[in-house]
Amino acid sequence: MALSKEQSERYARQLILSEIGTDGQKKLMKAKVLIIGAGGLGSPAAMYLTAAGVGTIGIADADKVDLSNLQRQIIHSTSDLGKEKVVSAKETMENINPDVCVKAYNIRITSDNIDEIIKGYDFIIDATDNFASKFLINDACVRCRKPFVHAGVTGFRGQVMTYVPDTGAACYRCVFKNPPAEGSVPTGRRLGVVGAAVGTIGSIEAAEAIKYILGTGELLTGCLLTYDALKMEFRKIKLPDKTHDCPVCGSASKNSDLSQ
Repeated sequence: MALSKEQSERYARQLILSEIGTDGQKKLMKAKVLIIGAGGLGSPAAMYLTAAGVGTIGIADADKVDLSNLQRQIIHSTSDLGKEKVVSAKETMENINPDVCVKAYNIRITSDNIDEIIKGYDFIIDATDNFASKFLINDACVRCRKPFVHAGVTGFRGQVMTYVPDTGAACYRCVFKNPPAEGSVPTGRRLGVVGAAVGTIGSIEAAEAIKYILGTGELLTGCLLTYDALKMEFRKIKLPDKTHDCPVCGSASKNSDLSQ
């Protein structure tokens, strides 16, 4: 499959990169990435993956756009208020790059539907803002052998880690064990969040997906990247290998759903 003249022009700045080139661009165009969450993290991830030419992008969210979203959820605009987030996101993405197939899932991801939804994708992006969803995504991706990137942001600070099957790297549950009791850990809804910090972390999630698809560079497997916008400081923390007693990825795992 040769690139069209329009595609060669659209992706010109990527094609000249030795890590991408024509072959890498074709990999991107054949790839399928699912973004769970069309908010602060999902917005930059979706827009950059769309612009890069990832062939199929799924985006899942059950919420509607409200005014408080617009400070950080840059895929939506004032004219989208009251609209389903996935519809708003799909419209923006198709306007950026009409070649990309955008699949909108206007549903809440649950233990009943997640396995069926993620099975058709090559890479999963956790762009959610609550612990229950993050553990649910981790457990399903480990169970279904799907690589994924996790991220979270509160205030000026964020973190990112990537899981890839069969690497021996820790999964999200290895590191964080179990969801905290509801209300015991302050979230962005209570503490506030800076849109630019969310944008930085969401862009890193997009970069992880692109690197995985291309098979180039170093992924954030086996480590946790932290970001502090106040100090403008990144730290990469080496994580222990997966724990053998992890109920999801450990040797005694029964691959059951623990996210209820």
